[in-house]
Amino acid sequence: MSRRGGEAGAEPVRIAMWSGPRNISTALMRSFDARDDCAVADEPLYAHYLKASGSSLPDHPAHEEIIREHEWDWRLVTRALTGPVPGGLPVWYQKHMAHHLTEGCGKKWILSLTNIFLIRDPAEMITSFIKIIADPTPADLALPQQVELFEWIHSKTGRWPMVVDSRTVLGNPPAVLAAICERVGIPYTQAMLNWKPGPHETDGVWAPHWYQSVYQSTGFAPYKPKNETVPEHLAGVLAECQEFYDTLAEHCLTA
Repeated sequence: MSRRGGEAGAEPVRIAMWSGPRNISTALMRSFDARDDCAVADEPLYAHYLKASGSSLPDHPAHEEIIREHEWDWRLVTRALTGPVPGGLPVWYQKHMAHHLTEGCGKKWILSLTNIFLIRDPAEMITSFIKIIADPTPADLALPQQVELFEWIHSKTGRWPMVVDSRTVLGNPPAVLAAICERVGIPYTQAMLNWKPGPHETDGVWAPHWYQSVYQSTGFAPYKPKNETVPEHLAGVLAECQEFYDTLAEHCLTA
């Protein structure tokens, strides 16, 4: 068995966090970015997703700029994600949106990563998402793709990947982060609890449109119920997403 990151000559630890939008995924990326041994990648398949989907997508902010500024060929992207870690660091945290993994993407490369799934209560996700993109489908929220990928990984490895709920993270960040670190084989450090506010060099060009609350943060904020109602015309979307969420939640970390 190869040694893990942190030892001289060890195999780097590559963490793929598979999320949907509005799931504190950027805050978790900030948390890992605060480590001095970790590189991070911000939604590396976003440009591919936009390029492959064409005009069938709702209007994503900075659509053309994302395709222009980021690599959209999934083969080149995934080759990089499984290659040398930037800066020669022993840990590489890769923040992924599950719906960015289109049907045209190969998936074999995913098996070389340590895969974790990040979920959030669908009603809270939807009421946050529609403030930027109205009238989403379940596929826009990535829950169907999360379940499909989750079950595919199990079929190939015989093991269920780790599942973490955003609310659980916010309820006890040190305990959940320590559990994640233990699962992937790296030491937990309290440095993960705080980060510098504002934009980071590792952010994608879409960040100004989506990351305003993270820009203002310096750590994980305590969980607060949103108490916002999903619009009636999205009741069917909520019901479908809830089924997918419940499937993943059966495997969720408790803290």
